[in-house]
Amino acid sequence: MSTCAAVSRTLDEPLAGTAATARTWLLVEQPGPWGKQALTQSRLDAALGAELERSASAHGARVALIRRPARADGADGPAATPGAPRRVFLARTLPGNAWIRTALLSEDALGTLRDLDFAALDGDRGPAALPAGWVPYTGDPLALVCTNGRRDRCCAVLGRPLAARLAAMGGADVWEITHIGGHRFAPTLLTLPGGYAYGRLDAVRAADVLDAVRAGRVPTEGCRGRSTWDAPGQRAELAVREHTGEPEADALTVEAVLPAEADRTDGTARADGTARAEGTARAEGAAPAEGAARVGGTTRAAEAVRADPPHPRRWSVTVAHRDGRRWHLTLSEQTAGTPRPASCGAEPGPAGSLTVERIVSAAHQAPAAAGTPASPSVTHP
Repeated sequence: MSTCAAVSRTLDEPLAGTAATARTWLLVEQPGPWGKQALTQSRLDAALGAELERSASAHGARVALIRRPARADGADGPAATPGAPRRVFLARTLPGNAWIRTALLSEDALGTLRDLDFAALDGDRGPAALPAGWVPYTGDPLALVCTNGRRDRCCAVLGRPLAARLAAMGGADVWEITHIGGHRFAPTLLTLPGGYAYGRLDAVRAADVLDAVRAGRVPTEGCRGRSTWDAPGQRAELAVREHTGEPEADALTVEAVLPAEADRTDGTARADGTARAEGTARAEGAAPAEGAARVGGTTRAAEAVRADPPHPRRWSVTVAHRDGRRWHLTLSEQTAGTPRPASCGAEPGPAGSLTVERIVSAAHQAPAAAGTPASPSVTHP
């Protein structure tokens, strides 16, 4: 029986624009077994997990459990003793304002995570909105490899050996993570604080990615996108990187994502790279529920809303460089080729991908002053 990752690799399904969407990540150390819905099916208090997921997703954040990798011989990683402190991380992924804060919480104190104000963290206050005890993280980049076999066996079979190998190699703070989306692209890697996700990595390629991350660069090979943006924004940013050769992680910002003129209903641009529009998927960049399947960067619920569209969905995206340059891109969603399962055991479905139809350079504009929000206006090519 073929696995979802094997089928996706055979079909050479595009990776760009498939990363989970999250401007903020909350990671909670929880050793031991994880269920399919890990936040409510693990040794973490289920009520706490459900509450954190609800409050975070309302403000563009995602919550995941992490644990230290298994050893190279396949044995489980270190398990915390009862009552031992748990490492927690809070990472913000915005270009030019990406950061990680961390804390050690006793098992009994994990309930204080309910006090996190995700609305304030998503606003201007940033780390100042955190309670006492959270400190800047100054170690190697976080390397998070999806390994939750209860959710999809590809993540365990392919992810756990990769996590163990990276941990043995050093140079990154490596953790297993419950879910970062895209089982069929296993093994998958999320890097923080930048928020860039990668798929179909082997240990050598993953090590190259982490070397680049330490230097503040973004390798585009195997990159699924920056979780800060929604799917069209991810695809557009990577297209501009490939178009210009820009390697620096914080050089580019997705200023606006709008439905293209033919598809627009009630679209209003947002400077965080998301769009609001009736019938559009992933509005406001909110993280979908853990069980939501994604097709070409959209949820199946959104697919149902726009069944049998008269033409491909299209977007106009503006990507800005910190030196003032801008590019206007037109993207379309294509569904073609052999159906493939989104995860092992799922029925095969359409293989959606985002295609860049055009990139148009705009007139050079002076970069905005520090702290000034990017203009959400879009000039359509």
